[in-house]
Amino acid sequence: MTMPNLNDILIMLPELYLVAAACLLLLLDAFMKPEQRSLLHWLSIAVVLVAIYLVISGQPEQPVRAFGGMFVRDGVAEILKTFALLCVALVFVYSRSYLADRKLYVGEFYTLMIFAVIGVMLLVSAGNLITVYLGLELLTLSSYALVALNRDSKLSSEAAVKYFVLGALASGMLLYGMSMVYGATATLDLATLHGAAAHTGVPNLLLFGMIFMIIGIGFKLGAAPFHMWIPDVYQGAPTAVTIFIGSAPKLAAFGMAYRLLEAGLGDLSAHWQQMLAALAVLSLAIGNLVAIVQTNLKRLLAYSTISHMGYLLLGLVNAGPEGYASALFYAISYALMGTAAFGVIMALARAGFECEEIDDLKGLNQRSPWMAFLMMLVMFSLAGVPPLFGFFAKFLVLQSAIHAGMLWLAIVGAVFAIIGLYYYLRVVKVMYFDAPVEGTEIKLQQDPALRLVLSLNALTLLVLGLAWGPLLGWCKSVFPG
Repeated sequence: MTMPNLNDILIMLPELYLVAAACLLLLLDAFMKPEQRSLLHWLSIAVVLVAIYLVISGQPEQPVRAFGGMFVRDGVAEILKTFALLCVALVFVYSRSYLADRKLYVGEFYTLMIFAVIGVMLLVSAGNLITVYLGLELLTLSSYALVALNRDSKLSSEAAVKYFVLGALASGMLLYGMSMVYGATATLDLATLHGAAAHTGVPNLLLFGMIFMIIGIGFKLGAAPFHMWIPDVYQGAPTAVTIFIGSAPKLAAFGMAYRLLEAGLGDLSAHWQQMLAALAVLSLAIGNLVAIVQTNLKRLLAYSTISHMGYLLLGLVNAGPEGYASALFYAISYALMGTAAFGVIMALARAGFECEEIDDLKGLNQRSPWMAFLMMLVMFSLAGVPPLFGFFAKFLVLQSAIHAGMLWLAIVGAVFAIIGLYYYLRVVKVMYFDAPVEGTEIKLQQDPALRLVLSLNALTLLVLGLAWGPLLGWCKSVFPG
């Protein structure tokens, strides 16, 4: 490997900028008084918006590689980075009042979140198995600390420990799989691995390593049967952290799956397609069926996430440009829907009232018609009701599964989409047709930025449902085939 040069640094400029900015925010936080914390908040948002500009403005016409091929900057990485950074910016806007009410308005929240998104950016730009693992660990270690941010909450601490133990197990399995793949091919470079995989002298070792790598991918996606951490972490973590875990890391998981399976093991697609199909069916079944009996809104959205990762896997099963584009489109749609759903919960929550139970939304239309309307848009979009964004995302992944010759899988997806309608409509029914619970009063957060951005986020689901062509075109353009 040659020494890094100026070109390598320019290719990796957004990531290096965020590292420097995060360190600067750490220093500023050390010298800031508590009453100056709002300055850190707005600076953090500005840092993320500048990073989005650097990503978009520096997008190369052709894929470029840096640091001896360990870092790849191409269209797939750019679109994933753009939306991951956008999700973090939304999290920052939504979280301000929530954190302040719970005395969690600290600089660590912002710096850990930025380090986590740096991990996302490294992961989706990985050109080497080492870079994959480095990005994944930076993301997960930051996430563990964020889940445990509320040290006074036993539920939060318990969720962090569960997340850490299961995450360490999954990371170990992923690393074990990588070591076997390296043993079978004698390379860590994903581009070289792609060519070497078909000519290895020890195919069984390679396949064994691939199985362990898929386990790691399944855990990161939250696909069944590697979903055990999701409900507890979603419920136990502060909602300001849950909204992040439910959005940007899902984009990272898609990027990780694409890099490892297509860029690295594309020649073995006949083997991993069947494995992903099995994970998809399990995720659709467990996610949708268990969500039906949930009374806690955050746990319902957790099991909803599991089912949505099943739909994302339907796109990956296609193992072609159409499938990857539809899976990317689905990952983006879910990230935007997830931020909007948890954003409404945070807008309704206040000190001493988390708005976590479905019954807390009873009669919401009578008390706050606009918030009820926004939540209805989000629920209908998650359910896949036309003409909202979620409908077209589901349609595309089902179509890609059919084109891959897996009509049975598309039928399973369609059946569980109908089953999933029940628990989403139950939330809408509670808001519009149930009487408010006596003794409970919903007071909206008085943060005008939260209200404005949340309204735009939810309305975007309707706009993109009516005009989804440009975004789909962007997704298709990064997978030439």
